[in-house]
Amino acid sequence: MHRDTELLNKTNIAPGAGETVVVAMSGGVDSSVAAALLHEHGYRVVGITLNLWDYHASGGNVNLESGCCSIDTMADARAVCHKLGVPHYVSDFREIFERSVQQNFIEEYFVGRTPNPCVRCNTFIKWGALLQQTQDIGGSFMATGHYARTYLNSTTNRWELWRAVDRQKDQSYALWGVRQEALARTIFPLGELTKPEVRELARGLGLKTAEKKESQEICFIPDNDYRRYLRERAPEAVAEIGAGNFVDVAGKQLGTHAGFPFYTIGQRKGLGLALGRPIFISAINPAENTIVVGDDEDLRQSDFIVSSVNWGSQFCPANDTAVSCKIRYRDNGAPAVLLEAEPHRVRVHFDAPQRAITPGQSAVFYDGEVVVGGGVIERIVNT
Repeated sequence: MHRDTELLNKTNIAPGAGETVVVAMSGGVDSSVAAALLHEHGYRVVGITLNLWDYHASGGNVNLESGCCSIDTMADARAVCHKLGVPHYVSDFREIFERSVQQNFIEEYFVGRTPNPCVRCNTFIKWGALLQQTQDIGGSFMATGHYARTYLNSTTNRWELWRAVDRQKDQSYALWGVRQEALARTIFPLGELTKPEVRELARGLGLKTAEKKESQEICFIPDNDYRRYLRERAPEAVAEIGAGNFVDVAGKQLGTHAGFPFYTIGQRKGLGLALGRPIFISAINPAENTIVVGDDEDLRQSDFIVSSVNWGSQFCPANDTAVSCKIRYRDNGAPAVLLEAEPHRVRVHFDAPQRAITPGQSAVFYDGEVVVGGGVIERIVNT
């Protein structure tokens, strides 16, 4: 097996000394290289692919033979493990995934929020059910192909989640829910690498997933049509809500919509309104089934409440702590202050108003490279 010594050394992976590590194998290039790197560094690798949902139950079957949780992806993961000479298993987590991720996804839209299923999956499935399975089989560590880093702070004695070296691929935003005890048993082999370097390693190691494309859609909605998914999974709730009204910021009726669950904050397309200028959804009122639309400036807010907070580098920082706050995955982050910080709740104030702060999405706080904490945006605070 070809070894690129320079890249292997760059990974900064501690020698395994035969310790067992369970690698979550999606069948993609990232998890494949993560498994290969750990194998190269002397770990006893066990590859596990998660069976999370059924195509027939989720609908939107664009291609039954490809994508997350398909036979093809499981076969690719198994082929990589076979080449490495390590065991591969498939774990059936469909029941807990349905309960913890899919049902939450539906419920959030029906209370006017926009959920982030990847965060839920990381928190409750990978660093919940899979980590428990790792312990059950005597594994010392769990690893994934996420682009992120962990370090133990010798001063605070707390494990810290850090951004990846490759800022374009950094996935720390979706990992804020991973708690201290889980971070202590986690290895991110790709944290020091760029995506091109990962593909280069995959080619050098002869992995069949080296050129495999990335999946962009929500894994259990392969056609990327969440509205179709809601209609099929919750037809009675959709019928009960029915059509509602678009209104402007002053409350004037502008037209009708198909029901508030089918819209998100910041949305511009698909509104069916012709007002002679660009308009955006700025607020959703589930109680009245109304959607407020306005100009771009109506989307900009400064203060909001974050709940279900998991503090990372420190436990519940002091009020008025300055951070960089990201409110979406592709967001660069903006200067903010944490006000009224509590163990699992915090009020956040942006230095300058930000566009489309969306309830249900994640807010993640950074101090440079380090994740201070994160949580779910609960509501906007009008000042």
